[in-house]
Amino acid sequence: MGRRTQTGGYVPASVVALVRVAAQPRPGKDASVERPETRFVWNGDSILGYQVLGDRGPDLLFLQGNWSNIELNWDHPLWSRFASGLARSRRLILMDERGTGVSERSSAHEVWPLETLMEDIPVVLDRVGSERTAILATNELGFLACMFAATFPERTLALILYEASANWLRTDETPWEWSAERYAEQEEWIKAWATPEATQAYVREKDPSVADDPAYVTWYRRVWMSSEAAGNVVMKARKLMDTDIHRILPSIHVPTLVLIRPDARTYDPSFNLSSRYLAEHIPGARVAELPGRDSSLWVGEPAAVLSAIDTFLSDVGRERSELERVLATVLFTDIVGSTEKAAELGDRAWRDLLERHHAGVRALLARFRGVEVDTTGDGFLATFDGPARAIRCAQAIVEEVRPLGVEVRTGLHTGEVETIDDKVGGLAVHIGARVGALAGASEVWVSSTVKDLVAGSGLAFEDAGEHELKGVPDRWHLYRVVR
Repeated sequence: MGRRTQTGGYVPASVVALVRVAAQPRPGKDASVERPETRFVWNGDSILGYQVLGDRGPDLLFLQGNWSNIELNWDHPLWSRFASGLARSRRLILMDERGTGVSERSSAHEVWPLETLMEDIPVVLDRVGSERTAILATNELGFLACMFAATFPERTLALILYEASANWLRTDETPWEWSAERYAEQEEWIKAWATPEATQAYVREKDPSVADDPAYVTWYRRVWMSSEAAGNVVMKARKLMDTDIHRILPSIHVPTLVLIRPDARTYDPSFNLSSRYLAEHIPGARVAELPGRDSSLWVGEPAAVLSAIDTFLSDVGRERSELERVLATVLFTDIVGSTEKAAELGDRAWRDLLERHHAGVRALLARFRGVEVDTTGDGFLATFDGPARAIRCAQAIVEEVRPLGVEVRTGLHTGEVETIDDKVGGLAVHIGARVGALAGASEVWVSSTVKDLVAGSGLAFEDAGEHELKGVPDRWHLYRVVR
């Protein structure tokens, strides 16, 4: 089968059956939490299941290790509230890795390498339109997230790791990891796959605060059984036992947060030691110690987890804004009386006029070395690295559109702008917009900052007085450009 990129298409029967079962009402489901729709995308001839919660960035991809089934995960309120908390003030992307949950299943004889799993991530991100994404990865998917961040730093906004490791098999450098004999014992335990007794014992060790909650244990067992088959788990563990990423850790140059719960899973101290090893070997990585005895992020004290993640991502956003802040002149244009003109011409003629207007403006932006940032229906936002050229471009635009039977107002301001993902923001942008809104038909208005910067350029100005600009502190002296 060739690569298929459209949503839908062939879905394995096991996945269809699983989704039908998951669609039935479940005990303990929290009806107050929004449940996203599961969608599918193809990478080659393998299908990948994903969900998106929220509609505003920045984006956060949650790679849940240990087990996952993005359909059944939502059936318990502890998990669903935690996921909804992750989606607060950002867009949350969930996916089951290949071989897990609702994504393409693998057999005990076919376990995909990390490289193949890594190549699945941009397929899902491209489908949902995520150009740069923060990644939260737990357990064995920490391998995958680290490899992706090192390989695709331009697509990785930040990296958050929990219970992750650089390697699983004991070495001289990591003597706390398990031995091959310990893994052999673990395989025998896996063969008693998800029996009620095994689930109860595992939850008691992993999340003691909910070990006596029958609804939680039942839900955990259902998701556990629906995540992977036992044979696949055994073979995947053997593959991961031979995986070692410690040599690529110095190549991770994205902001990284390592979450640690010092009091959790005290029966196996390797989790905390492995996490601290990652933090010490990833350049600039931070550590956040979390309270609680439970291991699962959504159990015990999830509010502390969400707070640590929110604080980290806020810091990342602020640091990125400061690093990508530049001095620029912003230009706003707007057709005067566009609503009335559109009603006069009718939809088709108005659309034709807009196309000619846009073509003329873009040609002049190219001529004067302006950068188009955005179009807002009948207006433009552009930036320039020189205020004089920005003014001359604005004057040219005023003359260019007159033969079309329309007039534009334009406003300019020079200041620091924050450039993120080809979008600009900051106070300078707001000032430029307010200046443009005050201009009249075929007028070019500028702030005093712009006027002061173009002394000696031959440009002439007329005092337009002081004005209060909505949402901007202080009063601003503005000027009208004259021929």
